[in-house]
Amino acid sequence: RCFYDQKLLQKTFGQWKEQWTVCRERKLSLRAESHYRHFLCSLIFKAWRAYVCQQQERRNKFCVAESRAKKQTLLRTWQCWLVYVDVQRTKHGMQSVALAFRARSCLRISWAVWRRQHYQKHIGHKMNILALQHWAQSLQFRAWLQWRELYFYSQNEKQKETRAVTHHRHWELKRCLAAWLEYLRLHRVKKHQNELAQELHRSWALRRCFSHWRLLLECRRRIHAHQKDLEKQAALWAAFAHCKHYVLYVEESQQCELAEEHYRHHLLVLQKFWNRWKSRL
Repeated sequence: RCFYDQKLLQKTFGQWKEQWTVCRERKLSLRAESHYRHFLCSLIFKAWRAYVCQQQERRNKFCVAESRAKKQTLLRTWQCWLVYVDVQRTKHGMQSVALAFRARSCLRISWAVWRRQHYQKHIGHKMNILALQHWAQSLQFRAWLQWRELYFYSQNEKQKETRAVTHHRHWELKRCLAAWLEYLRLHRVKKHQNELAQELHRSWALRRCFSHWRLLLECRRRIHAHQKDLEKQAALWAAFAHCKHYVLYVEESQQCELAEEHYRHHLLVLQKFWNRWKSRL
């Protein structure tokens, strides 16, 4: 009965230990998954916030560039209009002088020559002004195209760097998670092997104790059967039975002492393994 109670206690404790280990591993797995989801959400939020900031900065820069381009166009138009007004004033003044000169001198040929030369100079000056304006506009347009190309190139480079950093972080996180899972698997395998070794040692000790107990029981049964046979022949073998009984009593006391010594040794072994298990726990 004591052996049965100990065996029942060992089985119950083993099942409780296994359930406690499974519950603890499940809690650790849930905490790891929650931490991994929180980390992914934080990374996605940071990337989205950086993307929104970049888009806002890009729109601001584009609005500033467009406003500056409109101001430059308006400034060029105003300058052209001022030049045109100045030319028209100069032209009207020269026409008035020419008319007064013609009225004074009445030299039609000279007036015609002067008017032709003046017209040619005016056309040449106007064409020079238009050429200069076209050259300035082409330079500004070319500079604006180069600036836009450089701006787009810098934006693409920043996006590539951001993607590279994000990919590197994801790769490092994946590698750390794989290493942690491998360590957890090895720890479980080692723990299972230790439990199997302890269970094998306990079963071996129990089989050995049970074998000794069975041999002792078989020996006692044989002794009792032999005693019954001797009782039937008690009249003929009284002296021999007395001596045999004494010898059997001595042997039984010795076997009982051996059984008690083996039981104490078994209890010491169990206490030793119990203390080791408690220290490991």
